[in-house]
Amino acid sequence: MSKKKHRKPSHNKISNLTNTIISILKKERNQAFNYKQIAAKLGVNDASSRNQIIKKLSQLKAKDEIQEIDRGKFQIVNNTEYHTGILDLNSKGNGYVVCDDFEDDIFIASNNINKALHGDEVELYVYKRKKQGKLEGEITNIIKRAKSEYVGVIQIHEKKNFAFFIADSNKMHKDIFVPINKINKAKDGDKVLVSLEDWPENADSPYGKVLKVLGKPGEHNTEIHSILADYGLPNEFPHEVEEFANQIDTSITKEEIAKRRDMRDVLTFTIDPKDAKDFDDALSFQVLKNGNYEVGIHIADVSHYLQEGTILDDEAYERATSVYLVDRVVPMLPEVLSNNACSLRPNEEKYTFSAVFEINDKTEILNQWFGRTVTYSNARFAYEESQAIIENNADLNNIQATQLKEIDTTIPSEVAISGKEYQTSPEVAFATLKLNELAKIMRVKRMGSGAISFDKVEVKFNLDENANPIGIFYKTSKDANKLIEEFMLLANKKVAEFIGKQSPKKTFIYRVHDEPDQSKLAALQGVVSKFGYKLNLKDSKTIAASLNNLLTEVNGKKEQNLVDTLTIRTMSKAEYTTKNIGHYGLAFNYYSHFTSPIRRYPDVMAHRLLQHYLDKGKSVNEAVYEDKCKHSSNMEYLATKAERDSIKYMQVKFMQDHQDEEFVGVISGATDWGIYVEIISNKCEGMVRMRDIKDDHYDFDEKQFAIIGRNSKKMYQLGDEVIVRVKNADLVKKHLDFTLVGKAE
Repeated sequence: MSKKKHRKPSHNKISNLTNTIISILKKERNQAFNYKQIAAKLGVNDASSRNQIIKKLSQLKAKDEIQEIDRGKFQIVNNTEYHTGILDLNSKGNGYVVCDDFEDDIFIASNNINKALHGDEVELYVYKRKKQGKLEGEITNIIKRAKSEYVGVIQIHEKKNFAFFIADSNKMHKDIFVPINKINKAKDGDKVLVSLEDWPENADSPYGKVLKVLGKPGEHNTEIHSILADYGLPNEFPHEVEEFANQIDTSITKEEIAKRRDMRDVLTFTIDPKDAKDFDDALSFQVLKNGNYEVGIHIADVSHYLQEGTILDDEAYERATSVYLVDRVVPMLPEVLSNNACSLRPNEEKYTFSAVFEINDKTEILNQWFGRTVTYSNARFAYEESQAIIENNADLNNIQATQLKEIDTTIPSEVAISGKEYQTSPEVAFATLKLNELAKIMRVKRMGSGAISFDKVEVKFNLDENANPIGIFYKTSKDANKLIEEFMLLANKKVAEFIGKQSPKKTFIYRVHDEPDQSKLAALQGVVSKFGYKLNLKDSKTIAASLNNLLTEVNGKKEQNLVDTLTIRTMSKAEYTTKNIGHYGLAFNYYSHFTSPIRRYPDVMAHRLLQHYLDKGKSVNEAVYEDKCKHSSNMEYLATKAERDSIKYMQVKFMQDHQDEEFVGVISGATDWGIYVEIISNKCEGMVRMRDIKDDHYDFDEKQFAIIGRNSKKMYQLGDEVIVRVKNADLVKKHLDFTLVGKAE
């Protein structure tokens, strides 16, 4: 009879068991674990290992590092030294955590990042540095990843059967390991979109797979698609969504007209940018018998076609917004809706959702009406054309409203615009002039109530047939732009007010804007004082007034764009929410987005809710709509980032052809590693690196917003005019490096 073989018990000691157990419990600090669950996480199941774990749990409990919340179940002791925040990494791998519990950001050394990535929501342990006494932290847990997909270049090592992915963003401090069977037909050097899949415990780099090959770095379409992919934004519609949209009945029927207020006989026109492809708002104007004016703000009735629960609506919700890149628009809705059925094109009947007001010469609202309509646009104007009407028909200002019927509207008044003759009837000219007059009064009232006037310069590009930038120009806001702005603001305000003042309270989607942060205002005061400006930070009204004065004073000066940008940064971020706190920047107690449903999903929701309440419907679920608001705000933020990146890309591309030229610029920022300079003539911003300034060794002076030469004491300060030359224009990184020639005379 053979003897039974007995397995020898293992007596291998588990290394670093204390830290491992603490780490497991910290990662899931709201969970409790017994020794079996911890053993499973460690991948051990022998008696010796289990005994070591049981013993260590007992020791940690005795030291009050963990607590036994149920028999045999342990949890980390919650300590006040643990906090949460958002990680902001730099290119060297160090970072700071922005944490609400502390006034200053918490420094995190690269060896304490512990697999966290830029933008992640993290838990951290905070302590004081021994020498400086400043707060420092160690990341103990990753609560939520900021993103899981990255754009960059893949390097394939076929002999070694793997690839490495290097992200475009210098905030991504780790390369991603990609197994050769997950490169998705990518070739060495391709720009790709990679998904983060795993980060094994002992691995220095995370593991990923290639989701999509974007093309070769530096090629125009590759870089534009890379911008979209980096923010998780689409560049085309799924086939089934396009098919669904193309099958929608977009005809105007007698049955549907009968359900609406018919306003086809009222003078109606659109005013939009000259290159606009969709027209989602129109104005109507008529003089009433009592001498007052009826002004209609007519918005494309997108919700008539975009039905809830369809794949089209799901796609629109996911996108939440159109994305306006320099050379293209990525629309929220397919073309059959955005450019056709929902576009208020001239000489076409359209279904609209309208806000109609009776207004007197003082711009007092005497009556208002909201509801679905059918309209007919008599004419389409570009802003330049409406501006020309305003500037060249001053004689019509003297026409009395009652005299309009006596005017022969078949005789056009001619307005010269860019060398061509543009014709319009006196009736349209009078409507434009009267609306402009009312808009100016409304604007004065709004500014008097504490609204802040941001007329920041917008950079635009002249592109050739291959989308190459051949020139840069600036978009300026004139009376025609402000006319449209004021009436769109009126509709947005009054719709929000109509719902917001109802009792009992109704759930609605508001566009809110909180008061500016005091610490940011103090920092702004420090910067603008260098230029000789002062702010009065006594209360919200004096803040608004002094900010307006500042923006007026800098208008047309070399520091305008810098001061405009810094002032905008002091503002809280506007967002969508069901919780109304008003809109600080506009000085409105109630405000929503109602006027752009072709390009903004919150406007679609506002239309649906308004109609629901007009039909006497009950208040909808607030929590559901709050989630939708958060999604919409987040998608708007990503779209804005992509739009800025496309502008930066085009600026770099434009400057590639100007590398031997000298430019006068303004120092727009100063840091430990160099100065940022914005070229005055084209608003392109680049960096002069400290190491490239050869006439001295320069140090950054934080208090003076400057860099100062150690020997010469020469100072380059925020706002100084300097002469620079392009050293390097990197399309892939979207970055300009300048060589400093010297100070401008």
